[in-house]
This record gives sequence, C-alpha cells and structure tokens, in this order.
Amino acid sequence: MSIDRKEFLIIAAGAVLAGCRAATEGGAPVPPQAERVVDAGPASTYAADGVYSGYRNLGFFVVRNGERLFALSSVCTHRRCRISPEFDRSYSCPCHGSEFDTEGRVTMGPATRDLPTLQTSISEAGRLMVRVPAS
Repeated sequence: MSIDRKEFLIIAAGAVLAGCRAATEGGAPVPPQAERVVDAGPASTYAADGVYSGYRNLGFFVVRNGERLFALSSVCTHRRCRISPEFDRSYSCPCHGSEFDTEGRVTMGPATRDLPTLQTSISEAGRLMVRVPAS
C-alpha cells in the first residue's frame, strides 16, 4: 500500500493533534511522588452514583457505585500517563490508547494491569480519606 503526499500530510497532522491533545489533557507521564493521605472532603459529597474527577491530578478518582464508595488510581498502569473518565464511567489513556472498565479492569491494551483501587477510610468527622501510595 502506498499513500500520496496529501494523505501523508493528513495522517501526520492527525498524529500531531493527538499528541497535543494528550499533552494538554494531562497525557504526559506523572512524576513519582511520596505516599500521602488526601482528605477528599465530606463523604456525603459522593452520595450519587458516578465518577468524581476532582482529585484526578492528585492521582485518583472517587467512585460511587451503589453502596460502594472507593478510590481508583487515575494513573495508567502502562506508562504512568494520567487517564480520563468517559461518559459511560469507563476510563481511557490519551497517551497510548489503553481502556479500562468502570471497575478499572483493562479492556484494551497496551496496559496489561488493572488500575489499582486505593485504600480509603471515613474519618470520625465523616470525611473521605484516601491513601495514595508512593509511585
């Protein structure tokens, strides 16, 4: 198969735009950080089912699924790029195209490991505390 100059330029422009999108949407690899505990606010804030992405840049999403409230890593297990939540509550990586289901299980590679579920607790004051491991 051969392509002409016009087709080549269209493909090249698409690749450049995809790279720019990944960079502007946090697609760059996440630098290593020390373990920390993050106060994600009142647990009552997360009463409705859904993915709460307010802590994405700190390394996690808060997810409510029925009675289950949990924190899921927002860092792709393939090359440590920051992932994005989708409308259907799945997740995708803008760097290399990995996809994960609502529970963080890999549905499409190149990632081969599921997104880690992070340790959470509710403080005596009713606040959601999330332990983000060292990376």
